[in-house]
Amino acid sequence: MVNSPPLAVDLLQRCGSSPCNRNVTYRGLILVLTFFCYASYHLSRKPISVVKSVLHRNCSNLIRPPKYANDTDNWCSWEPFEHDNYEQLLGSLDYVYLFSYAISMFISGHIAERMNLRTYLTLGMFGSGILTAAFGMGYYWQIHSLTYYLGVQVVGGFFQATGWPGVVACVGNWFGKGKRGFIMGVWNSHTSVGNILGSVIPGVFVDKQWGLSFIVPGIIIFCMGIIVWLFLVPSPEDVGCEDPDQVGNQKPQEKVVRTWEGLVNGNRNVESESAKLLENEDGVATEHATAPHHGAQAISFLSALRIPGVIEFSLCLFFAKLVSYTFLFWLPNYINHTGANYDPEQAADLSALFDVGGIVGGIVAGVVSDYTGARAATCLVMLTLAAPMMFIYEAYGNQNLTLYIVLLLLTGAIVNGPYALITTAVSADLGTHESLHGNAKALATVTAIIDGTGSMGAALGPLLTGLIVPTGWKNVFYMLIGADICALLFLIRLVVKEFKKSSCCRVDAILDDEPDLVGSRT
Repeated sequence: MVNSPPLAVDLLQRCGSSPCNRNVTYRGLILVLTFFCYASYHLSRKPISVVKSVLHRNCSNLIRPPKYANDTDNWCSWEPFEHDNYEQLLGSLDYVYLFSYAISMFISGHIAERMNLRTYLTLGMFGSGILTAAFGMGYYWQIHSLTYYLGVQVVGGFFQATGWPGVVACVGNWFGKGKRGFIMGVWNSHTSVGNILGSVIPGVFVDKQWGLSFIVPGIIIFCMGIIVWLFLVPSPEDVGCEDPDQVGNQKPQEKVVRTWEGLVNGNRNVESESAKLLENEDGVATEHATAPHHGAQAISFLSALRIPGVIEFSLCLFFAKLVSYTFLFWLPNYINHTGANYDPEQAADLSALFDVGGIVGGIVAGVVSDYTGARAATCLVMLTLAAPMMFIYEAYGNQNLTLYIVLLLLTGAIVNGPYALITTAVSADLGTHESLHGNAKALATVTAIIDGTGSMGAALGPLLTGLIVPTGWKNVFYMLIGADICALLFLIRLVVKEFKKSSCCRVDAILDDEPDLVGSRT
């Protein structure tokens, strides 16, 4: 179904008269717009990790006596986080949000495939902005009820789940498979950019008025939602542009239509050819092997699970995202409590370096996977390096500031590289898998399954961290290393499959270059 373009897009129609110029213009717009769109999502979910360090503080180090409920300018720990079990209470803010996010993600992909993505993203951003600001208003409204903050986190997780399936589906609609790893690796830096801004902006207010640490990011994502409503074009067909997979190539379903026409005209010999055209790489025939595609329909949840690689990458992301989100939600707190007397603002600034490294790691993973054609092997190598890197960071990071910065950058790059690759290029590849025969209505569903499964791990990581922290941060890192090893184990079958496929391609290339060898074999 073709959706009507947004009103402000009329301005872009004057950018060029040729189809080429219009395609380039719109693709550039989609990349930039979805980049800042999802950066604002991460910007609005990051403040809680920055504010944790002031919701419970060491009151003995403060000149003013601790007061909780009556004076916003004269307080130590914020009720209800002043008790000895504050780690569990702060951890509960993370995992109720993340479990809500993960569960909503599976629903989100289903809805996104059946709704105008521009409307869907706009509503999600409006809701996320309002809920983020509502958490910060608890400071000014003197709310000290744990139920209130947990409720805001749960509803906020629901709205945040609209972001990822929506933006990946938009980008997947506009860009083909050619250099998807590089393009989406660069584009995926929005996650780290959002995390960095979500550390720096709240860090400005955290010591004096932590409520603004939430209210300002909430206003930003709300305003970004208005821009998305005015300018986002979810699909090329909405503005008469070319489908990226049609340029210079014929879609598999077009071949099937011709084959079907041959059958109708009496050419029965092409029946077996038609069936072959509709087999995927694992030899699994689709349900309608000889019928044409008259219109793409959204696929079911179970059909998406049958796409080769979806289950393995989903389970891998479960553990990879567990590691990444534990750093996302607990790193400022870890730096503040284990560093060389860093205050909350300094800890927030230092934690941003983890995401700076993540930008580089995501781009490197995308470029390498494009060059080698081996997405799973690229992830496996980086996951293998991540385990010793986390051990080194925990053991030697606090020796001096320079070493700390270097190790934090390297850890961020290696930990976030596989996570970035799976949630972008891999998800887009599987959402446009050849077994789907050009049906783009699977993108959001596949993305939601993979990222939803990963988000369950993202919820489990902070939960386990809150329980393990009282026994020491070293044990937290042991847990993260174990999760990293589990992630790489789920990729072994896919890596073997990639290796066999690569070997077969090399053998075919040799045979093509050596005609005499072919003749001797025949």
